[in-house]
Amino acid sequence: MFFRSKSQPEASASAQGLAGGLVRVAMTVNGKAVSADVEPRTLLVHYLREHLRLTGTHVGCDTSQCGACVIHLNGKAVKSCTTLAVSCEGASVTTIEGLAQGGKLHPMQEAFREHHGLQCGFCTPGMIMAAVDIANRKGTQLDEATIRHELEGNLCRCTGYHNIVAAVKAGAAAMGGMRQAAE
Repeated sequence: MFFRSKSQPEASASAQGLAGGLVRVAMTVNGKAVSADVEPRTLLVHYLREHLRLTGTHVGCDTSQCGACVIHLNGKAVKSCTTLAVSCEGASVTTIEGLAQGGKLHPMQEAFREHHGLQCGFCTPGMIMAAVDIANRKGTQLDEATIRHELEGNLCRCTGYHNIVAAVKAGAAAMGGMRQAAE
């Protein structure tokens, strides 16, 4: 803890911020322009949770091992626990809160609900974000082996993955159906 002697003048909040080396970061999160002054070492997961109050992105291991913090950065899945917020200047970020549109769940979210691809739910947001990325990269007709291989960076301590794999397969197929309907 920092103690100020009585002889030191109290600095204004903005002067403390400047002295503390805060950096202005601006990005688009879930379609909305946002900005804040943050310490240069602020991780994206903490920026999302603490500055924007988007708490769907979870902090699990803080070492990029568990995948609970997966978000989409410029359309690609990344682990936000090892991504500096300042490195996302001008970027587009999508969190689990940004997947649903118009009050309707994203097809992958719906598939996780239908196939009970969750148990305690802690890993679910990261799993869903990773699953959407998998379908976007690998196509919407995924086999079990591909899904299991691609989910290696996302850990679940509850389900044994059977329902998660079924949910990813169904969600990817539903995403494909949506794309065909849009064409």
